[in-house]
Amino acid sequence: MVNETKKIWMDGRLVDWADANVHILTHTLHYGTGAFEGIRCYKTKDGSAIFRLQEHMDRLFDSCHILNIQPPFTPKQVSRAIVDTIKANRLKECYIRPLVFIGDGAMGLYHKGNPIRVAVAVWPWGAYLGEEGIRNGIRVKVSSFTRLHVNVTMTKSKTCGDYVNSTLAKSEAVACGYDEALILDTAGFVSEGTGQNVFIVRDGELITPPLPSILEGITRRSIIEMARKEKISIHERNFTRDEVYIADEAFFTGTAAEVTPIREVDGRAIGNGRPGPVTKKLQGLFFKIVKGQTKAYKSWLTNI
Repeated sequence: MVNETKKIWMDGRLVDWADANVHILTHTLHYGTGAFEGIRCYKTKDGSAIFRLQEHMDRLFDSCHILNIQPPFTPKQVSRAIVDTIKANRLKECYIRPLVFIGDGAMGLYHKGNPIRVAVAVWPWGAYLGEEGIRNGIRVKVSSFTRLHVNVTMTKSKTCGDYVNSTLAKSEAVACGYDEALILDTAGFVSEGTGQNVFIVRDGELITPPLPSILEGITRRSIIEMARKEKISIHERNFTRDEVYIADEAFFTGTAAEVTPIREVDGRAIGNGRPGPVTKKLQGLFFKIVKGQTKAYKSWLTNI
């Protein structure tokens, strides 16, 4: 359950949590055309700080551009709204959800002159896949659902409606007793999780699917940059599910998932069934960075 906070920012002003409502004929509710971001704010030794805020704003507004919707606020204004909302709720750490959506007005697929609305909600949210998962890894099932083809939807936009694909895959995996799903693309190669990017390690080399059929994850990009600085060999290439089975290590990355090891896929242990050395090294560095414990990545944090 979401932990209720006091205020949500909607269309330029802070309103009480219970008053952050929309009409039942809100266009995005019916047709899914909207864009959102998932961002985290961490408690650091220098106070609260938002991880890679600028990159998240860039992706949010890129998503809107792809979807041909024009937010009535600038990236700078939405960034300010995020900071104001965190402060209004007096949170030291939180998850942040900015949402750009099409309001009520005309119905039908063409939204004509419907208002474009913007909201920002924040709430406390721990490890998305559980603290146990962060420490010891999770169990994953290859989904029967396929990642949407690049010409079916816009894979570089974080589009609200596209996540029906993910909710189906996630529900299936959980119903089968797993923690998460791994989704293949239309060619049968590994694509991503339901809301995460995926990495595997083979013979000391870090491998992740290339960009064409996946969302450009900001945590993914961060891990790639970190790996290069740590002199870990990194390759972006296609790989199959059976290459995951015989990988030495595997892990998911994402704003919600952070860096979560994968210990098992389809009933097969990955490596020795525990987080491996590359995973633990990158995971440890990631948490040091977001908590402001390393100066080398200070530019990734926006202090509040």
